[in-house]
Amino acid sequence: MKIYKQLLVTAGLLALAASPALAYEPGTFILRGGVGTVAPKSNNLSGQIEDEFATFEASVDVANGTGMTLSGTYMINENWAFDVLAALPIRHDIDFTIFDYEVPDVLAVQDVKGKLGDTKQIPPTVSFQYHFAPDRDFQPYFGLGLNWTTFSSTSFEPKVEGVPLDDLDVLLGIEKMHLDDSFGLAAQLGGDWAIGDRAVVSFDVRWMDIDPELLFSGPSFDGREKAGTIEIDPWIYSLNLGYRF
Repeated sequence: MKIYKQLLVTAGLLALAASPALAYEPGTFILRGGVGTVAPKSNNLSGQIEDEFATFEASVDVANGTGMTLSGTYMINENWAFDVLAALPIRHDIDFTIFDYEVPDVLAVQDVKGKLGDTKQIPPTVSFQYHFAPDRDFQPYFGLGLNWTTFSSTSFEPKVEGVPLDDLDVLLGIEKMHLDDSFGLAAQLGGDWAIGDRAVVSFDVRWMDIDPELLFSGPSFDGREKAGTIEIDPWIYSLNLGYRF
């Protein structure tokens, strides 16, 4: 709830700075397209791992990704609107770090970094928006809704920095990595600037609750086995051009 309160306060301050006369009348559609960057929080999954030789700590991090975003907004009345967000698939690398791995009297390694693979995601989101200044040239708005993120083209291509291990996937007994779909809340803060009778430039900042399960399959596993839940929970920053009709 702290995030939502901060967004509401910021949106209110933006409304005070608005200046007169872009009117969004009931029944107006606004279509937007642009570029967005998805910035997951750090340390998306961490925990203790045990193998037959040792016990060690490890973490998984999902890297930033940038792609094309699309959205459509329908004005229910002068203040309230219904918004749908879509995007082309956005690619993310999935990295890992192993902390203080030690096999007694044999091997001791600290902070081994590497890459597990990559994935693509699409974050369809529906929100209800509140427009604070419906008759101004600058229109700030706040939105709250639900997000469903689906993952595709997830590859398992492990690489370890500074450690010459070939065929690491074979050594681990892993053939494939999987990410399940995720469903959660979404919050939004944005604004439209009029640049003509119908064209607008808009910015958009969103926060999404995205927590897919990470699973592996291969000779070492009985079907798909869950390794943990990746808490991605990203901020999404986008800049768009829009047209209203």
